[in-house]
Amino acid sequence: MKALKLAEFGRMEVVDLPDPEPGPGEVVIRIVATGVCGSDLHGFTGENGRRVPGQVMGHESVGTVAALGSGVDGFDVGDPVTFNPVVVPEADVEAYAGREQLSPDKRVIGVTPDIVASFAQLIVVPARNVVALPASMPIELGALVEPLAVAVHAVRNAGVQASDAVLVTGAGPIGQSVVLALQMHGVSRVAVTEVVPSRRALIEDLGVTAVDPTSDDADEEVSRALGGPADRAIDAVGIEATLRSALKATKIGGTVCLVGMGAPTLALDAFLISTQERALVGSFTYSAQDFADAAAWIGSAPPQARALISRQVPLAQGPQTFADLASGDDTAGKVLVRLDEEE
Repeated sequence: MKALKLAEFGRMEVVDLPDPEPGPGEVVIRIVATGVCGSDLHGFTGENGRRVPGQVMGHESVGTVAALGSGVDGFDVGDPVTFNPVVVPEADVEAYAGREQLSPDKRVIGVTPDIVASFAQLIVVPARNVVALPASMPIELGALVEPLAVAVHAVRNAGVQASDAVLVTGAGPIGQSVVLALQMHGVSRVAVTEVVPSRRALIEDLGVTAVDPTSDDADEEVSRALGGPADRAIDAVGIEATLRSALKATKIGGTVCLVGMGAPTLALDAFLISTQERALVGSFTYSAQDFADAAAWIGSAPPQARALISRQVPLAQGPQTFADLASGDDTAGKVLVRLDEEE
């Protein structure tokens, strides 16, 4: 099989690797497409310290069942599937049910260096992490399940109700996914702040007001769009400016959820939390239920999901695509690498 390998920081290459075989309780997935995550780009540049040269990354994926290990039921070869990258040891599955992402012994496909992940044409996954998708959906939409699961978890951690007014700071792929998660939960009063014009345009295509936070009347625009202060805010960037904006935009007693990880350390105005009794909560990846729910919604092929995919490129163009994205090209949404296309 062919795979896209991190040859060294700043350089990807297409390599040949042995085809994997499934062990007991495992499934081999033939990958159709894998999305380029922001964490993959940070791994490509060496910024986040969570990827190593020689690694095959990738975790936002969709494919079909290629082979089944012994003891696996419920799937047939050829079935369209995605996979939950958070792998909890089998002995801990029951103890961490509903909070799988917090298991201290978890392994994350695409992050753990010794796992050949889904920028490869074939990948081995425990059957309990494989999630079926409808054959009727456009298969590439399955690559959006993982980022949507991140967003679903954030929306739930923030305690969002359908009647809430919600501000989202940042319209990168996670902010875009948060908008979909809010729509999935029936939320209609949503505003998004974003500095990049192409991303604001994408958000507007989703039927949501997008505001340039650098404009003089940004606060007023957000308030008008929401009909007043936000009940909840979700920071999909995670830097001091966006967190402060999220806190200032929420009502007294409101909630801000931090899901973006733009900076490891943040200074914040504590009085915006303490004296006005706002809650600040974190959100990291997702539970198995969040992932399953995201897959079910994407499986219904909501028309707005298509807007999140900016382009698809064949595997051969993977190295240049990574270089272009890392250099800051103006791609508004998600780029998918097609592992089923050589040219």
